[in-house]
Amino acid sequence: MPSTLIVNARLVNEGREFDGDLRIEGGRIAQIGSGLKARDGETVVEANGRRLLPGMIDDQVHFREPGLEYKADMATESAAAVAGGLTSFMDMPNTSPPTLGADALEDKYRRAAGRAWGNYGFYLGASNDNLAAIQRLDPRSAPGVKVFMGASTGNMLVDNPAILDGIFRDAPTPIITHCEDTPMIDAELARYKAQYGDDIPARFHPDIRSREACFKSTELAISLARRHGTRLHVLHISTADELALFETGPLIRADGSRKQITAETCVHFLRFDRSDYERLGNLIKCNPAIKDASDREALVRALAEDVIDVLATDHAPHTLEEKARPYTSAPSGLPLVQYALNAALELVHEGHLTTAQVVQKFAHAPAQLFDVHERGFLREGYAADLVLVDDTPLTVRREDVLSKCGWSPFEGTTFHSRIATTWVNGVVVWDGSRLVGAPQGRRLEFAR
Repeated sequence: MPSTLIVNARLVNEGREFDGDLRIEGGRIAQIGSGLKARDGETVVEANGRRLLPGMIDDQVHFREPGLEYKADMATESAAAVAGGLTSFMDMPNTSPPTLGADALEDKYRRAAGRAWGNYGFYLGASNDNLAAIQRLDPRSAPGVKVFMGASTGNMLVDNPAILDGIFRDAPTPIITHCEDTPMIDAELARYKAQYGDDIPARFHPDIRSREACFKSTELAISLARRHGTRLHVLHISTADELALFETGPLIRADGSRKQITAETCVHFLRFDRSDYERLGNLIKCNPAIKDASDREALVRALAEDVIDVLATDHAPHTLEEKARPYTSAPSGLPLVQYALNAALELVHEGHLTTAQVVQKFAHAPAQLFDVHERGFLREGYAADLVLVDDTPLTVRREDVLSKCGWSPFEGTTFHSRIATTWVNGVVVWDGSRLVGAPQGRRLEFAR
């Protein structure tokens, strides 16, 4: 593998922005410095002052394989991800069949090998009847155990209190949770169906999947984690109310210890609010629901203040035909990986965050939280997963969407930044306008 020298870059890493050069050798970052000289035969990339970031690690995606490949698969969605500067992903277990045991977990790793454009890890799912599989899980084989404490696909709603307690007691990895209280949601849905039938206006989605349902379930998850000393990561926080449940401060404290209970939000909660249902309807129907502008503003502040530790996508594609169905049969979720980093960088252009804060939430924190081995930072010896960002406008067009579903909720939006180049394991896979070469993704290693 030939070496590459990136010169005159603005490197962003571990809270700093600084001018420098970076050399890639053997798929790893070999040298970071200033005034590095090109060697014979070395490829030189002139950054011209553009920002060079560690590749983003998305710890929450639904790539739909196996079982739902008609709308997404590992190849298409990971291609969209690297086009968006996301170089590693962790995929959810609510596939068909669900990932509830070691054999299903390894099947997904086999499917990704040679096909995934980015690096990959897969969660083991929890159900009411697979506690033994969770107890046997090799902690190096998965980033974590996913617990749906709200309705989800198939046999994955864990609503047995004894089993839930056992999962929090015995899980050998971090637990990640989807927190919504299903009985509360069902009661509200029945009330709206009585008035509107199946064609409920999408603007009522945040009332059906209410802030109260989120808060009650999140509070339960935190209480279980505190009882058992579990490492808990609560996904896709969508309300200002829940923020009071979490500790303020850095993920890794000054004494080297790590927060036990952490929080995450997603890019769509930062760019959309209740007013957007009128325009986008079921296209932004997701679980938990996008809520009020005041929630959006509170979530942005919580990222800046280190109440929320991680920023992710919850990329969950569905076809336009599915989204066009009446509310009760239109599935929840939206495709996000290709433009998630662009959307996050808008918060920098708007003055809400620094680029270093975006990198912390989107790259460093997921690597630290899930013990990802030698990725997520610009460090010598680490894997060369890199993103070069160009601050020139990009307008999202449907014809440019790489996700198999073929649409984006950001269509027509003009971002102030675009992804100029993405490297995965030291190899260029996106050149700013197209995919390059072949998939370079590798299985993520968890240093536990």
